[in-house]
Amino acid sequence: MDPFTQGVLGASLPQTISAKWSKGHKCRVALAGLLGMIGGMAADLDVLISSETDPLLFLTYHRHFTHSFIFIPFGGFIVAALMHGILGRRWQIKFWQTVLFCSLGYATHALLDSATSYGTMLFWPFVETRYSFSIISIIDPLFTVPLTLFVVFSSIRNNAGLARIGLIWALIYLSAGWCQHQRARDIAVDLAASRGHTTDRLQVKPSFGNILVWKSVYEVEGKFFIDALRVGIKPRIYEGTFIPKLNISQDLPWLGRHSQQARDVTRFNFFSDGFTVLDPTNSNRIIDVRYSFVPNEVSALFSLELAPDAGPTTHARYQTHREKAREKFSRLWRMLINQTP
Repeated sequence: MDPFTQGVLGASLPQTISAKWSKGHKCRVALAGLLGMIGGMAADLDVLISSETDPLLFLTYHRHFTHSFIFIPFGGFIVAALMHGILGRRWQIKFWQTVLFCSLGYATHALLDSATSYGTMLFWPFVETRYSFSIISIIDPLFTVPLTLFVVFSSIRNNAGLARIGLIWALIYLSAGWCQHQRARDIAVDLAASRGHTTDRLQVKPSFGNILVWKSVYEVEGKFFIDALRVGIKPRIYEGTFIPKLNISQDLPWLGRHSQQARDVTRFNFFSDGFTVLDPTNSNRIIDVRYSFVPNEVSALFSLELAPDAGPTTHARYQTHREKAREKFSRLWRMLINQTP
């Protein structure tokens, strides 16, 4: 999820128990929330693990060890050690309480990240599987705004009960996302069957900012079929397109097998779980077909761009794409309000 939402959820959990130490301290719930918020955002400091010479290094370590369950007490302790002298002593709480609030906030981070579609290494170092439940978008105002209001008013009124209501809202919304995911998957399975397709694999994920319109991607005989599914009271399908799966030997015959760019393609393919294709607009660009702003389109949000004339030790370029965002949002919005895009 986005850092702000991570921080707000991180704030809500320690606020729910802060009443035990709140007597006589009007700002104790706010302090618990502040420490939890910092803890809730801290795991994403892994983005600092990057390299100017290796553009994919950050992909290797994002949602890696800092997001594993086993790292929670270490992450919470590190944050507490940094924050206790700044906040804890000033407001006269004990160090173990600072550790508790920071650790509770830190603990929410990986769980919320795993609810999105980008994998999170929850059980590192025992297994390196990236878990993704795809029940919420990385940004979802309907999840974040109410939770934020409960956290803010809980702090202002020094009332842990309001934070509990906010946490309940978060759980209800994630449960709704899980139900919507199951409905979207059933619709996608039926859609594939109606086309006479026996899928090799199928994924559904919420589109940007909501759990109403979903993206469906399934693989059949070396092709990916992409559609949008509006999972409302009366479901609606916005049929999309299909595109061949990346075949390196056919699509990139010039790519040296032992070159750095070839290794980068292998790494990018791993993080994309094999959902890689050539960008229809650029034959030297590889994209993850699961991600696009408009869910029934093949349109890169990020890509790996190769250079045929690059040397054997030259890395491929990792790029993000935000072109025509307003136009794309307009098409998504029409799907949300059940109109033809």
